[in-house]
Amino acid sequence: VAGCCAKSTIAPLDRVKILLQAHNQHYKHLGVISTLCAVPKKEGFLGYYKGNGAMMIRIFPYGAIQFTAFGQYKKVIKNRLGISSHIHRLMAGSLAGITAVICTYPLDMVRARLAFQVKGDNKYRGIIHAFTTIYTKEGGMQGFYRGLMPTIVGMAPYAGFSFFTFGTLKSVGLAQAPTLLGRPCLDNPDVLVLKTHVNLLCGGIAGAIAQTISTMIQTLKYVYGNHGIRRGLYRGLSLNYIRCIPSQAVAFTTYEFMRQFLHLN
Repeated sequence: VAGCCAKSTIAPLDRVKILLQAHNQHYKHLGVISTLCAVPKKEGFLGYYKGNGAMMIRIFPYGAIQFTAFGQYKKVIKNRLGISSHIHRLMAGSLAGITAVICTYPLDMVRARLAFQVKGDNKYRGIIHAFTTIYTKEGGMQGFYRGLMPTIVGMAPYAGFSFFTFGTLKSVGLAQAPTLLGRPCLDNPDVLVLKTHVNLLCGGIAGAIAQTISTMIQTLKYVYGNHGIRRGLYRGLSLNYIRCIPSQAVAFTTYEFMRQFLHLN
């Protein structure tokens, strides 16, 4: 649920990011703002959400796997390996991100292909058609995992530092200023949780820091082979910052709320 809320919030920015980074012929000469204005004119308002159906199908298991795996990896690293402090969050977050990517990568591949299409120039008619076309024309299951390693290399630091930063800000904040930053948990008054606006702020900071560390590596997935390092790696960088801050803010805040709603504290 946290993943779906976060991705729906920034779906238009995700679409623009893919169009710019992959140098779509219809938008490659435009900047971020110009593309945001051009998409609805050329494709209608729903053009912002092209590929979002596949994204929702992907992000629900992705978010579930990532957050669940994070909790399990954190327990193993802390209890069995004896690694605690804040480092176990970094390691568990990286492993959780890698696990979620591997499990849902075919859906991400289809989502990216659909999002790259422009109205009137469609190669795929929908999610199922994209799946069958990639499978039959690009080598079966191998076709769904092209670019997996660069994605893993980019996701490991992003997920690791995202969980690490949010968890550290949360624990330090509640320890140092519990009255100012915290409130009693809805399902367990003995447990302190961050206030909603503080949760959003911490999530946004976590996303910004994680994006800063991993942007160059992640962008290799799209542009390294075609556009060169100096130009390609930084194309869409400003948009990454614009989208990652609200995305992570909404994701962590929704996750914390759902933990209370489901009585998991």
